[in-house]
Amino acid sequence: MRPQVGKEACLVVIIGDEIGKRVRLEEADVLVGRASTCDIQLDMDNVSRNHAIVTRTALGWVLKDLGSTNGTYVNEARIDERALKDGDQIRIGRAMLKFLRGGNVEAQYHEEIYRLMTIDGLTQVHNKRHFQEALEREFARSKRYGNPFALVMFDIDHFKKINDTYGHLAGDEVLRNMGALLKKRVRTNDIAARVGGEEFAVILPEAGTQGGTALAEKLRRLVETEQFTYNGIVIPVTISLGVAGYVPEFETSEAVVSLADEKLYEAKRGGRNRVCS
Repeated sequence: MRPQVGKEACLVVIIGDEIGKRVRLEEADVLVGRASTCDIQLDMDNVSRNHAIVTRTALGWVLKDLGSTNGTYVNEARIDERALKDGDQIRIGRAMLKFLRGGNVEAQYHEEIYRLMTIDGLTQVHNKRHFQEALEREFARSKRYGNPFALVMFDIDHFKKINDTYGHLAGDEVLRNMGALLKKRVRTNDIAARVGGEEFAVILPEAGTQGGTALAEKLRRLVETEQFTYNGIVIPVTISLGVAGYVPEFETSEAVVSLADEKLYEAKRGGRNRVCS
């Protein structure tokens, strides 16, 4: 008989094909991998058939890598074996699982689902759904009170080439680091979001085109000088940015997005790694 550890636990898929899926951890081991016989099947090329296993012990739950090709990571550190703590994030291939343990796992699970509805799991900035809701609110406020706001949209230059040259896991690492840089640079009341595969946006309340352009240029320089690495390999990264400011003539929030998009593509046509407003 397995020893009793006294608290409920589960794994929640936060990045992958079944976002929000919950697997309760009980007495039996939980096998994770590409094979159809796995308890958590991750049908991805960079996941081994039997990739990792979660085992219950007298002290709690332990995650063990099963000699996988691409490794198992906990909180972005590669592990062979690791006792899991509440909130740990497990990366296997391009999938991410979150370990929840405590007196009220059900409440934690629902909190995590709410977070998944607003936060992009890979980059940890807001997702497209939250961005669209925030943009509508900001547009309505500007329309009613005449307050300015700016929208910065940018994407990573030649991102497909990064994936093709260094692999999709390296591309994911670039996106993850981009999210971290973005969170450090924006103001508390700014809304940063991932709105596409390699496309990001920032809403700047109470800022006009000039303020948006200043932030965009800071971001451009920050990314250009940042050293993005994956497995010790330096990956050169630049971004192209478009800026639009709200004007009373705009009838819908889509008009702001369209103008920012237009400026973004102008930056790309102009040679990339630049800001257009």
